[in-house]
Amino acid sequence: MTSHEPTTYETDEAVALNEQPRSDETHDGEQLDLADRNSLRRVAGLSTELEDISEVEYRQLRLERVVLVGVWTEGSATDAENSLTELKLLAETAGSEVLDGLIQRRQRPDPATYVGRGKVEELAEIVQATGADTVICDGELAPSQLRNLEDRTKVKVVDRTALILDIFAQHAKSREGRAQVELAQLQYMKQRLRGWGGNLSRQAGGRVGGDGGGIGSRGPGETKIETDRRRINDRIAKLRRELGEMRKTRDTKRANRQRNQVPAVVIAGYTNAGKSSLLNRLTRAGVLVEDALFATLDPTTRRTETSDGREYTLSDTVGFVRHLPHQLVEAFRSTLEEVSDADLVLHVVDGSHPDPEGQINAVREVFAEIDALSVPEIIVVNKADAADPLVLSRLLSREPHAVVVSARTGEGIDELLSAIEADLPTPTAKVDVVLPYERGDLLNQIHLHGEIDTLEHTAEGTHVVARVHDDLAGALAAYA
Repeated sequence: MTSHEPTTYETDEAVALNEQPRSDETHDGEQLDLADRNSLRRVAGLSTELEDISEVEYRQLRLERVVLVGVWTEGSATDAENSLTELKLLAETAGSEVLDGLIQRRQRPDPATYVGRGKVEELAEIVQATGADTVICDGELAPSQLRNLEDRTKVKVVDRTALILDIFAQHAKSREGRAQVELAQLQYMKQRLRGWGGNLSRQAGGRVGGDGGGIGSRGPGETKIETDRRRINDRIAKLRRELGEMRKTRDTKRANRQRNQVPAVVIAGYTNAGKSSLLNRLTRAGVLVEDALFATLDPTTRRTETSDGREYTLSDTVGFVRHLPHQLVEAFRSTLEEVSDADLVLHVVDGSHPDPEGQINAVREVFAEIDALSVPEIIVVNKADAADPLVLSRLLSREPHAVVVSARTGEGIDELLSAIEADLPTPTAKVDVVLPYERGDLLNQIHLHGEIDTLEHTAEGTHVVARVHDDLAGALAAYA
């Protein structure tokens, strides 16, 4: 196997390697998932008068028309505008058409309606004038705030958390990913059950008479909302059990890598920073690449080699975002633990983003939640071909252990590979052995998991001086 030539090692419910030739420009492989998302397919039974329409055209006809609302409580006006711009990208990723956006400067969000009374009236007028059918708020709303805003604007209101959960639900492909998203959605929904016209608050029981169910329905009773909450709790418990079983499988795979002393390198970072593109560039994994937030959720792991033949694994992870919902962090904890258990983290940053420092801080906040701040880190500033040189210089001065690359053009990839090799954990036990020629298996283990200082073929066997891990040193002791 030549230097940096990958082999399929492990795919945690991931995209398999594609056998077709890959473009040398992007190394993104045959993007079958992306092609399927964007393909035009005829849908039986859907027609406008006498003309059939495609599925994509049908979706476009049903796009939600939304108005964005944000509350600026801290930071600069640029920070507030960047946050609302990101909310716009999230809304478009979810399949919405953004019509307008509002920002209000306040010390804290209004406890009743998120924005002040005057801004609510202005929002209702904009909704009516634009014909919007949804309002998206740039924050997590309390149930009372959701209800009050819907009562005032007469349209559906969702918050940032519900929007991100909706995107995750659209993009989750693996069984584990779908279970994690459903768990997060149920945890969010459980606190926000509500009914219209009292249909969730009616309670059967007691002396219900002619208005109730009669014989068999008398007793203390239970409201509809209580029944729904109980069912949600039952479903949450079942999902936790299923995820626990899946976690055992993931832990077994991780234990196998650790037992074989295979270093683990994890690619983490802000969503749409180019993590999947970088994985494809380094390993030709053929993972889906799309210019959209949270395009890929399911982790992918590939085994590759350093220039001197040492093996290590390279894993892609779910992307992060500002104010990542805590329900998602909790539901995806088993996946995110790949970061905290890694030997090295490639923290990918979008160099062309208006606020790359904000991306770095947001990702490190999630690292703190999953106890991953102590893992060695290389800042990988991606999209160098589209970034401002002054921004790149600023990032390099702020983050000394950083490498500037372009996953699209290949710029800086060799420098990144050298940085990875330098930061991988090195074996500590030094051995000086003469291996019989029939023990080529041990020599192969030294090549894969050790660092060879000298190697010489003699009449007695292969004379090797190397540094290896303790387990391998014990197996080599007989030939010292």
